[in-house]
Amino acid sequence: MRKKSNIKKRLMAVREYGVNLVLLSILTGLFSGAVVTLYNIVTGIGEELSVELYTLIAGNPAFIPLLFLGLAAGAFVIGTATRLIPMIRGSGVPQVEGAARGVLHFKWYVVMCSMFAASVACVFMGLPAGSEGPSLEIGGCAGDAVGSTLKRSLMVRRLQIAAGSSAGLAAAFNAPVTGLVFAMEEAFRSFSAQVFTCSAVSVLVSLTVRNLMRSAMGFTVSFTFTTFEFAPMEPMGYLYTAIAALCAALLGVAFYHLMLLCRSGFKKITFFKGAGKYIIPFFVAGAFGLISVYAMGGGHEFIQSLGSGYSGEFKTIFGISVAATLAVVVLFRFISTILAVGCGMPYGIFVPVLATGAGLGALLCVGFESAGMNADMCDYIIIITMAAYFTTVVRAPITGLVMIFEFTGQFENLLPALLGVGIGFIIGELFRTRSVFEKCLELIVKDENVRLGAERRKVSMEVEEGSYADGRAIRSVLWPAGGVVEEVHTSSGGRFVPDGKTVLHAGDKITFACVAASEEDVKNYLGDIVGGPDGK
Repeated sequence: MRKKSNIKKRLMAVREYGVNLVLLSILTGLFSGAVVTLYNIVTGIGEELSVELYTLIAGNPAFIPLLFLGLAAGAFVIGTATRLIPMIRGSGVPQVEGAARGVLHFKWYVVMCSMFAASVACVFMGLPAGSEGPSLEIGGCAGDAVGSTLKRSLMVRRLQIAAGSSAGLAAAFNAPVTGLVFAMEEAFRSFSAQVFTCSAVSVLVSLTVRNLMRSAMGFTVSFTFTTFEFAPMEPMGYLYTAIAALCAALLGVAFYHLMLLCRSGFKKITFFKGAGKYIIPFFVAGAFGLISVYAMGGGHEFIQSLGSGYSGEFKTIFGISVAATLAVVVLFRFISTILAVGCGMPYGIFVPVLATGAGLGALLCVGFESAGMNADMCDYIIIITMAAYFTTVVRAPITGLVMIFEFTGQFENLLPALLGVGIGFIIGELFRTRSVFEKCLELIVKDENVRLGAERRKVSMEVEEGSYADGRAIRSVLWPAGGVVEEVHTSSGGRFVPDGKTVLHAGDKITFACVAASEEDVKNYLGDIVGGPDGK
């Protein structure tokens, strides 16, 4: 009789943590793909209208005061929105990371609608706004919507948030592997089978929905940078690549420290309940946009214009040289992105960071060519500098490497890409910088813990037959972020301090410690992990 009971529990566990997760991930992919695709279409239209508006105003200076009056009004509206709904403050990536790790919670419908509207407004007003961060957060909200609507456990909802964020990022870039890897490397910081399965299923469904929707509406399906052409790398090309990657990495280190300084400075601005500080990035972006359209929007068109296969005309500023224009645009984008992160602007910085790195690479190529470098190497330098800068700022080397291949659709740059991304990561390690998203999440969680009165809690619970943790190694279990299994009491009477490889079995009693508002919160969450398939 007991054997039949155990078989029944095992079958329930397979259904709960296997089949049901796949079905939930399909729903997450459908919802995420539809909303994120619609969002990216709207932001694309908004960016085009913004460029036309700024071009018109630049040609008619009498309208400039009216522009800044509108920017001031927009700053107060956006500032008030981010104050009332803190989960849309910033790019959205740190918040989704926190939700996926179980340290932040939100109402999906509030955050999804608010981030959609706020980020689109920022794009239309000419800010250097990317759509990938909001796409990732909107996708995470879609995952939480599926999990919460179907009344799944907190652990399953975390998996769906991760799956939705992967699907959202993949749909924004039309880059499935980039979305999948970024979720595991940066958002969840876990390469478990459950995270991979849920994310892979959602990404596949989301991209299918994206491509069908865009084709039906008459929009292009591809996102990749099609103007870059790679010739065989010359021996001296590796030297130029290393120098360019080193310059990009050092700029990334400067970005990290200036971002922290800027964040501290903005905290001291309390005008209009803190919403007044948003005037600074709005006015700066408005001034930059009037000078160069390349300082506006996410930067996809700017990056495209740097490739050797670009058929259009590169727009210089006030008749100055291309090199001087590049220097100005890189400086503008560098400053704007720092202000965006420091202030907490509700739009993505993923593509703006890539655009800054690409612009730096193009600027360096001007100097390298004068030193004798073959012009055919420029496309390598630009793309790899972009990835090196991204790797230093975001501290996600695998994502940076995969991103190069998916964005260009070419694999000839494998070795120089490894060199560039490796240098970017090593420089970040040497200067002890952290991911800008990780640092922002740490600050958000710190403020949240202070507000909730959270402190270190320690609880003990027994692993039940057929539970999620039964038969799994500790490192494969989705524990609350920052928590640790301090001790294990086996059913046979043994007692020891475990490591990540320790496999838990039914009857084992674990002692778990983490920072939480109450012991009850910890027990409720652990109940989803070590309790039976029914969560009890």
